[in-house]
Amino acid sequence: MTKTAPIDERMNQAEIENIEIDLLLDALFRKYGYDFRSYSRASVKRRIMKLMDKIGINRVTDLIHSALRDQEVFEIILRALSINVTEMFRDPTFFLAVRRTVIPLLKTRDFIKVWHAGCATGEEAYSMAILLKEAGLLKRCQIYATDMNKIVLNSARNGIYPLDRIKEYTTNYQRAGGEYSFGDYYTARYDSVILEKSLKTSIVFADHNLTTDGVFGEMDMIVCRNVLIYFNRELQDRVLGLFVNSLTPGGILCLGSKESISFSAHSADFEAMVEREKIYRKHGGGL
Repeated sequence: MTKTAPIDERMNQAEIENIEIDLLLDALFRKYGYDFRSYSRASVKRRIMKLMDKIGINRVTDLIHSALRDQEVFEIILRALSINVTEMFRDPTFFLAVRRTVIPLLKTRDFIKVWHAGCATGEEAYSMAILLKEAGLLKRCQIYATDMNKIVLNSARNGIYPLDRIKEYTTNYQRAGGEYSFGDYYTARYDSVILEKSLKTSIVFADHNLTTDGVFGEMDMIVCRNVLIYFNRELQDRVLGLFVNSLTPGGILCLGSKESISFSAHSADFEAMVEREKIYRKHGGGL
């Protein structure tokens, strides 16, 4: 009996932690309106535990107490739970595929509406603006870049990024089929770069929560890459349904490299354009 007691205790502790995490996520939703309850539980738990270790809190119940009473603690939790990993021309082969297969379709439109859902700090939205500019489409295009995290949205609006990442971004741009010098699109100041104004004026950054908010206009193209992998299956289906209803017939949906519509309730709404790069086209007329 003495050998099994520690195992039982650890199991009980894990069960308690799961209940506490449920309470924390419910508290964040009820107090602040941010809903992480349908995010992948393994990912949420891992991020919470890492955060607690970083800020020196031992129990989830203590984190709940702090989050409800301290706005700064809530913002720390929000940053920990949000998906903010991005870069300019992330996955260059994706942008190359867009350049070769999607841009010719967009050129047939009088005016183009693109939605970048879950844009984080904006690098990929600006990358799309560069691609559209090089295709001669940016002046008749509106890009809507949305995220639920208002903190990262402010960073995205500024369009200021670390100078030490420019070498990586330049390589990505070249691999994505860039037609000019990447240096044409930014000004270097001290240890940062500022993206050129013409890119910013074509992008509207807005607050939108994929877990709770509704349809976002009639879009010709939706880009939501590496976001769905953090959602459970039910939420993935809800968000894909949102995209179906937000796209015009023949509109383009772009997902991340580890994401797919294959097992979704909405798989029949799309056909694959470039399966390898997870670029799909909604059935119907339009583009």
